[in-house]
Amino acid sequence: MPLIESQPDALARVYATSLFELAEAKGGREKVEKTLGELEEVIELARRDTRFNEFLSSRVISAKARDAALSKIFGRATTGLTLRFLRLLNEKGRLGVLIPIVTAFDSIVQDRFGRVEVDVMTASPVDADALRAIKDKLTQTLGKDVIVHPYTDPAMIGGVRLRIGDQLVDASVATRLHKLRDRLGDSGGAEIRARASRIIIEDSGQN
Repeated sequence: MPLIESQPDALARVYATSLFELAEAKGGREKVEKTLGELEEVIELARRDTRFNEFLSSRVISAKARDAALSKIFGRATTGLTLRFLRLLNEKGRLGVLIPIVTAFDSIVQDRFGRVEVDVMTASPVDADALRAIKDKLTQTLGKDVIVHPYTDPAMIGGVRLRIGDQLVDASVATRLHKLRDRLGDSGGAEIRARASRIIIEDSGQN
């Protein structure tokens, strides 16, 4: 059974709030963001690696065996707070809901620090200058400290797609083409096609 991909519930927010308060007490904003980054890396690894994903959420593996493995895997790769939190979730049988907990934790960080994380998806990698321009524009528009995460999606023809929280802002070429196709298929499409036909006829008459 893979990690649960869902929106945070009340329990996830309780865990997230407790972790935030503990991290902030231990090292302020720097410690909070360090902890969030490490937990996001754990989730990203689980999404890429099916076996690791199953390891985190499997009910077949005993909590004791998983605890020992977590210490070996993350003992040097993460800070003590992150490792202790993962071990606590394992002890309570809550590792399977790590994603909603980290999502709630991220929301708290954004609310407290005026920060927002944005996934920027493009058809091919963008250079540092272009990424900086996107970040500056988003910062100006949203009025918050924007953290940009660039991704590439070969399925995109061009343009850019932004994910801000649970909102998707799609300005990709593929989406614009789909919208044009839909317009051509609806009642307004007849007018567009008629206009196109007139232009073609007029052009033909001039040749």
